[in-house]
Amino acid sequence: MILLSAEPAAGLAAISSGEDFFLVTILGFLVMFGAVLLGVTVYLYLTVRQLFKPADEAARPATESRSFWQRFAGLSPLKHEKDLVMEHTYDGIAELDNPTPPWFMSLFYGTIAIGIVYLLVYHVIGSGDVMEQEYTQEVAIAEKERVIYIKKVAGSINENTVTLAKDAKELDAGKALFSQYCTACHGQNAEGKIGPNLTDEYWLHGGNVKAVFHTITEGVPEKGMVSWKKQLNPLQIQQVASYILSLQGSKPANAKEPQGDKVLAETMAMR
Repeated sequence: MILLSAEPAAGLAAISSGEDFFLVTILGFLVMFGAVLLGVTVYLYLTVRQLFKPADEAARPATESRSFWQRFAGLSPLKHEKDLVMEHTYDGIAELDNPTPPWFMSLFYGTIAIGIVYLLVYHVIGSGDVMEQEYTQEVAIAEKERVIYIKKVAGSINENTVTLAKDAKELDAGKALFSQYCTACHGQNAEGKIGPNLTDEYWLHGGNVKAVFHTITEGVPEKGMVSWKKQLNPLQIQQVASYILSLQGSKPANAKEPQGDKVLAETMAMR
């Protein structure tokens, strides 16, 4: 449950921290990318330079050269295949002594370099955004948005402006809150336990949405009902009140006997 009393300052501080982590992550990525690019470039340079030197002067005359693609891919001309045949054979099948292509080795060493940089940035130095840090940042952003939403929407709801919510999502939210906070006294289906039955036409403190909103907000201390305005924000209280009124006439099993005065309560238009 997200409460209205949550401090916005904490969320803003977390946002600032999240921005710092983001900047450090970008910087770490740039350093990592630069290190990998430098390493791959140096390796390719050394590899290509060696490729331009014949590995075997007897097998490959100095006058013969291979194309850049052949050197980069580690390919040898077919006429030199006999020079690459290894001594052992299996069922008449000969094996060639072909080295791993330079492009593959570049990728291989590049992944090692990336792994080392990742380890340093995310787990040794600790400046990277691991999943827990990303979660903390997202929660801070959500908290900031929640505070803005509460100020914009929930903050405008009071006993004079509250209306009966009819949207299914609003009623589902009210039902969830009722199940969490109200069933101990009013029953799972609002049939009444310690508190009164909320599904009949009889009300102790008024049966319209404004009266129910007021009762939930301020409570009834003399009868043991606490005020919920510190636990629930105005929007949530509106949702609970609307859900309660949507139960009018549902006649749950084991309903408690009527209490209070008969009032024509507000009901859902869809009922």
